[in-house]
Amino acid sequence: MKAVFLDRDGVINELIYHKEQQIFDSPFTVGQFKLLPGVCEAIKKLREMDYKAILVSNQPGMAKGTISVETFNNIRDKMEEELAKEGSILDREYYCFHHPEAKSEVFRVDCKCRKPDPGLIIQAAKDMRIELSRSWMIGDNLSDVQAGKRAGCRTILLGRMKCHLCHTMDEEDARPDAIVKDLRDATQYIFKQGG
Repeated sequence: MKAVFLDRDGVINELIYHKEQQIFDSPFTVGQFKLLPGVCEAIKKLREMDYKAILVSNQPGMAKGTISVETFNNIRDKMEEELAKEGSILDREYYCFHHPEAKSEVFRVDCKCRKPDPGLIIQAAKDMRIELSRSWMIGDNLSDVQAGKRAGCRTILLGRMKCHLCHTMDEEDARPDAIVKDLRDATQYIFKQGG
């Protein structure tokens, strides 16, 4: 069995600019959650190509104190509802809630699931009998590329190349197999590679 592992924020939904913190980050409220264009079609296409669509996402909002467990669950429910409206589903979802600077000791854990470590991907592969060498990791950060490579997947980075990013990719051993604009283009790239 093969899979496409998908990061969440910046791949499935829009990143939000939070003025008070002056950062782009995950949605902090249900109202901020918005699917990116083409995501539903891309996930449906991946599943038609016999890939499992598996979400693997660092979600340290609870660790940082920016969202509650209830808000996280409500955002997750909204994502699933928005995907389902268009006839699209994820086969499984895996989250890392840890952060090294978590406010709560419960979340301040030295884990192997927080990307760039490949723990979420490895766990999904064990749970679902995924062949990692036939699978892909798609993300919008180098930590996604690193996690995918460390797990033995091919990787796709969403976004545009920036010169300083090229140097960092080489220094961090995080050069993806491809860089494309969005999940729709990533799906087309995988299709052209022969699935």
